[in-house]
Amino acid sequence: MTNFISRSRSHRLSFRRLSSYSARFYSLSTSIVLATPLIAALAIGFLYPVLKLFALSFSGGTLAYYRRIVAEPLHLAVLTGTVQVALVVTVASLLLGFPVAYLMARLSKGPATVVAACVFIPLWTSVLIRSYAWVTLLQRNGIINELLIDTGVTDGPLKLIYTQSAVILAMTHVLMPFMILPIYSALRALPADYVRAARNLGAGSLRAFVAVTLPLSLPGVFAGSVMCFVLALGFYITPALVGGPGSMLMATLIGQQTTVLLDWPFAAALSTVLLAVTLLFVLLFRRTLSLSKGLNSVY
Repeated sequence: MTNFISRSRSHRLSFRRLSSYSARFYSLSTSIVLATPLIAALAIGFLYPVLKLFALSFSGGTLAYYRRIVAEPLHLAVLTGTVQVALVVTVASLLLGFPVAYLMARLSKGPATVVAACVFIPLWTSVLIRSYAWVTLLQRNGIINELLIDTGVTDGPLKLIYTQSAVILAMTHVLMPFMILPIYSALRALPADYVRAARNLGAGSLRAFVAVTLPLSLPGVFAGSVMCFVLALGFYITPALVGGPGSMLMATLIGQQTTVLLDWPFAAALSTVLLAVTLLFVLLFRRTLSLSKGLNSVY
């Protein structure tokens, strides 16, 4: 027993010395030099455009463009509709993607590879192609309407395309891999001994999942939810193709202001509001999910 304690202390001291050595491996000036390219790319590719748009939204030194957003009901309706669509798409992606991620994490190597291929192949396909595929499926003379008519479910073609439901369906299909992969990563890192211990202590399959697997998968749920929600807020191609003129989201409205009306200051104001809403919801996501101990393990 004494030898075991001595070896444990020796290992801890060795680990501390290695950690201390790793922390001091690079000097402060070397660390700054190594981080400079990344900081420069971030500043040029993200911070400068965002600050430029923010400054452009205050053209004339007034809040006129922001007052215009509040004064015209259409703009607030589009903003509210965009947030609602993004939330519905995020929830749908979570409900449909979690079982797929759980299956990938629990299957053996061969079947898991097949499931992973079904997830990755659509992800590697262009968003434009996937959106056009949904147009082919949902249009008046599309595959789904023909199938419904041939089987006698309907007498004529249904209006499936150019609706809000079609936009949500297509966006969920496009964004689901961004939900599956973080959850799969979290579940894959979860030791099987935890669930096995819960089962040995008398918990059933459902109780072990709710008490052990689900809380510890919340880091992946948080990451996937944030990615899906942020991407859904700024989606442009899929709503434009599948939703048509009747389904306008904030990205479509901003695109119209810049390319059709050439009202860049107002487009900058809309972009700033969209960015602020995005940051607000990201903070709310983190605040809500950080109540779980599973998420606190990441930070």
